[in-house]
Amino acid sequence: MKKVITTLVVAAVSIFVTAVFAKEEAKAKAGEELFKKHCVACHPDGGNIINPQKTLHKKDLDANNIKRPADIINKMRNPGPGMTKFDEATISDKEAREIAAYVMKAFK
Repeated sequence: MKKVITTLVVAAVSIFVTAVFAKEEAKAKAGEELFKKHCVACHPDGGNIINPQKTLHKKDLDANNIKRPADIINKMRNPGPGMTKFDEATISDKEAREIAAYVMKAFK
């Protein structure tokens, strides 16, 4: 009986972990697609065609005090000179979070 319970617990944990990873992968893919739709024209490969010192690569994000996904979202909502403003009508909060998560992972 113990062996059956252990097997069931292991199976349940395995299913849970697989589901979590699948969900995270789906979010990452959504963020990538949204990035391609809204951001890649000015930020190809995480660069910046307007201001080369403000790329999406970690070293430049850190240098510009952008350290968390919330900082990226704030910059999308309140951009500096040369950047398009993305309000909630253009990019929902959920989509903005997906883009920010993608940027933080993709351009280390």
